[in-house]
Amino acid sequence: MRRSDLVQTETKGATPRTTQIVFGERQHLLRVLDSLETTQVPQVRLNQERRVIEELIHERTKELNHINSSRDEKVGLVLNADSKAEMLDKLVREAPESDYYLLRLISEHPKVPSKTLARLAKHPYAAIRENVARHPNADATTLAWLSRDRSQPLWYLVAFNPNTPAVLRRKLQERLRKLGQSTSSK
Repeated sequence: MRRSDLVQTETKGATPRTTQIVFGERQHLLRVLDSLETTQVPQVRLNQERRVIEELIHERTKELNHINSSRDEKVGLVLNADSKAEMLDKLVREAPESDYYLLRLISEHPKVPSKTLARLAKHPYAAIRENVARHPNADATTLAWLSRDRSQPLWYLVAFNPNTPAVLRRKLQERLRKLGQSTSSK
């Protein structure tokens, strides 16, 4: 997990239950259920534990669908390599801002159009903005905007994106060289 995958909050201990967390919990419960099926335990215990784990999985699925209806189907569409750019854009426009997992997947998709990446560049979740900064479909305007983001140093990702305008890329790479020289002289 990248540091940017962690959602930053002002209050210590106030981490929100994002879709990434709930999805991760459900995936873990599915692995526990698979493990249980191959474990040698008495049938009564197996049935009881299976029922409890399946209830927990169902609750996580309900929680995900409460955030974004038919969420698993939408994730499946995004994971499909044949997804169309228009469909990805529609999913971004319709998704709640709190569906970090789905939006992050879209920001990584090879067919996501530049206009959709421009919209995602403004998302509060740092991992999504990082994906946009390194995405080969990001346009020059979006990359220039991200290079000025003060909430995190995205400029270093923009510096190596081939769509970054040459003048800006040289400026950012020069900043990187200076930064490297200043840290090596310490």
